[in-house]
Amino acid sequence: MGLICASTSPTISIPHPLISPLKPPATFLCHSSSKTSAVTASSPTADQTPSSSSLSDQLLPLSLTLLTSQPSSPSATGAPPPQLPAKPTWTNPSKPRPTVLALRRQPRPPFSHNPSLRPLTELSRTLRLSPDLPSALFAAFPPGHSPSRDDALLLLNSLRSWQKSLQFLDFLRSVPDFPLDTIFYNVVLKSLRAGHQWHHVERLAGEMIDASVPLDNITYSTIITAASRCRRFDDALRWFERMYRTGLMPDEVTYSAVLDVYARVGRREEVVTLYERACASGWRPDAVAFSVLGKMFGEAGDYDGIRYVLKEMKDLGVKPNAVVYNTLIEATGKAGKPGLARSLFEEMVAAGLSPNEKTLTSLIKIYGKARWSRDALELWERMKSNRWPMDFILYNTLLSMCADLGLEDEAEKLFEDMRRPDRYARPDSWSYTAMINIYGSGGKPDKAVKMFEEMLEKGVDLNVMSCTCLIKCLGKARRIGDAVRVFETATERGIRPDDRLCGCLLSVVALCEEEGGETDMVLGCLKKANNRLVGLLKMLRDEQVGFGEIKDEFRGIMNEAAVQVRRPFCNCLIDICRNHQGHPSRRANELLHLGKLYGLYPGLHARKSEEWSLNLRSLSVGAAKTAFEEWMKSLWGSVVEQEEVLPLSFSIYTGSGTHKFSQGLASSFTSHLNKLAAPFRQVEEKSGSFVASKEDLVSWLRSTFSPAVVEP
Repeated sequence: MGLICASTSPTISIPHPLISPLKPPATFLCHSSSKTSAVTASSPTADQTPSSSSLSDQLLPLSLTLLTSQPSSPSATGAPPPQLPAKPTWTNPSKPRPTVLALRRQPRPPFSHNPSLRPLTELSRTLRLSPDLPSALFAAFPPGHSPSRDDALLLLNSLRSWQKSLQFLDFLRSVPDFPLDTIFYNVVLKSLRAGHQWHHVERLAGEMIDASVPLDNITYSTIITAASRCRRFDDALRWFERMYRTGLMPDEVTYSAVLDVYARVGRREEVVTLYERACASGWRPDAVAFSVLGKMFGEAGDYDGIRYVLKEMKDLGVKPNAVVYNTLIEATGKAGKPGLARSLFEEMVAAGLSPNEKTLTSLIKIYGKARWSRDALELWERMKSNRWPMDFILYNTLLSMCADLGLEDEAEKLFEDMRRPDRYARPDSWSYTAMINIYGSGGKPDKAVKMFEEMLEKGVDLNVMSCTCLIKCLGKARRIGDAVRVFETATERGIRPDDRLCGCLLSVVALCEEEGGETDMVLGCLKKANNRLVGLLKMLRDEQVGFGEIKDEFRGIMNEAAVQVRRPFCNCLIDICRNHQGHPSRRANELLHLGKLYGLYPGLHARKSEEWSLNLRSLSVGAAKTAFEEWMKSLWGSVVEQEEVLPLSFSIYTGSGTHKFSQGLASSFTSHLNKLAAPFRQVEEKSGSFVASKEDLVSWLRSTFSPAVVEP
């Protein structure tokens, strides 16, 4: 190998530092302008001139670039080694320098860098897909070839079925002298928890105790959370108490899980006690724990509890995340504190957290329940301007709120927004139901029918609520034939009438002015929905049927009906008896008596020393008139017999209705009082409230009731 010097002064070309020469060269050829000479490697002589560099001086740079197997020790003088110039890198000026290495220069292997894991990965896949795991395991590990502990743990973790996890654990038990410790049981317990197999979880935990395998914190946390997921709350608390008895201190996961269990069973005092005890032991609650506390107090409607959670979070410096905010906002709504819910929402936005669909849906429900229409509409505008996420549930919640508040124009704009082609949330059956409800409540049957027909044309699935709202609207408009056709269309399309629809048909029967004709048409629909109600109506018309028979049949029907429709059933039955001729005069009073007997009208009467009152808010017009007549008769009896000292004032509450289109009882009952010339006057500052003095009422009672009623 020769090094070429292209100048008058001999220079050395340095080889690449990563390439070590085998042996120093014996001869170097130097080219000059005058001659070519051979320089023989030898030690420098004394007669060399200073201008001529010795061979050692020429080789010095080369010696400094050679790599050795051992790092060179520093010089005795302590001087740092000389710095070599960096090797120049040639760059093509026509192409940019790459910022990262090209992937083709470092191809990824098709399996792990550790070649020993490749057969283990293939075995794991084989075990997962094998229909007979025990046979596959014995084939992979014949007698005398047991898996190592690490390999067995990897294989166990890779199994996704709780059945195969148990089978693999049984296989490891059969391997002689296999170190089966706590971690293997924990992996299997987690698999059983995912499969909601509480029976196997408890059995396996018992086997650990019998085999003296120690249960650690992860074991207890897995058992407790598994019991909670399987809704075995008593078992979860039992294992938590056992954990304490063994002297093992819970960790963050265990505390949060047990707090959730206590909250689910409604043991709020135990939750607070456990929370404070855990904090005293050094536990720092996380967002999950505060979410559990907020949800618990919200379900109970405990406003003080929610304030306690907010204070604890502030004192501990825990910043709520979106989940905690959603939980607290929903909790404040259940506690009836819409103002606090709004404050939490604004705090969430100010903290830089983006509200999701659940946040906005909860807030809209809260505003709708509180009748905060302005705040709800402002929130809707913010949703659109900020492009916050809106899904089916949120759109339908907004429409339901508009239906509850009677916001017809706003609902139409929202519905048209859902119809836009670029909207993902297109109107569904509940969207159409809300619009039918809005038009029906507003007394616009034509628009409601148009919405119903559009549902049929577009192939939107009907639901029983939309049919109920439309039939109710058509019944109020005295379009009985159309109401019957809607019912027939709904049943033909597979709608199964429920108790609400039966109650709606009863109200339509009460609105029919005459027996026969339209009434028979509606009764034909009611017979298909609930034939027993039609039988009771026939009994009510029969003079020969006694009160005992009416009572037995009434009780049987109410026991079969849903709780929320029992009072409407009774109201409609009373209205039918009052509105239709041919019913015995006593029937309405008998039905009202049964309603009070079975607790359908709680709080109807209230007596204070200074005032007696009659609360008619939950009654229909006919039931309210019947209750008022009975109250007046009982007061007349008190006047005649002088058995009680009458108060100075008497009042009646009908309510005014918070719905925009709600007619309530106030107007109908006012007309009834005027017709009777009763001395009750409406209170101006409180709509739906009537009051009468003792002197005026007693005077009216004496002039109204016949003197023959007074017993000597």
